[in-house]
Amino acid sequence: MQIWVDADACPAVIKDILYRVADRVPLQVTLVANQLLRVPPSRHIRSVQVPSGADVADQEIVRLLAPGDLVVTGDIPLASDVLKKGGYALNPRGEFYTNDNIAQMLTMRAFMDELRGSGVDTGGPAAFNQGDRQNFANSLDRHISKIQRESRGA
Repeated sequence: MQIWVDADACPAVIKDILYRVADRVPLQVTLVANQLLRVPPSRHIRSVQVPSGADVADQEIVRLLAPGDLVVTGDIPLASDVLKKGGYALNPRGEFYTNDNIAQMLTMRAFMDELRGSGVDTGGPAAFNQGDRQNFANSLDRHISKIQRESRGA
């Protein structure tokens, strides 16, 4: 398993958690972004810079992703593509996208886009907080433990 990070909008505290996990487990963590990213020196952490443009980073993640890999993203369409390719998708607030919830999330996203397009102020997501950080760390830890148990049993 490898972890891919949709890094352009990923909170710094989430990246820090991933950096620590990369060396502790060890596990390859790759950050993909439209801008140059500084990452800590580690043989388990790397960054990939892609050209600017809508969804270029998303397309690169999907292209490189292998079944069973984990993608950290808040982008619902990217999460949908990850699931279709056999990967796992986790948002920075610690919630997994699944085949059971992705269709509803895509529908809600389209509805909110339509509202915004008609001039309705829909607000934005709640501010990222310590609870979100903890939920992410816990979800990531449970997922890695599950994958490790499954690989030992295989």
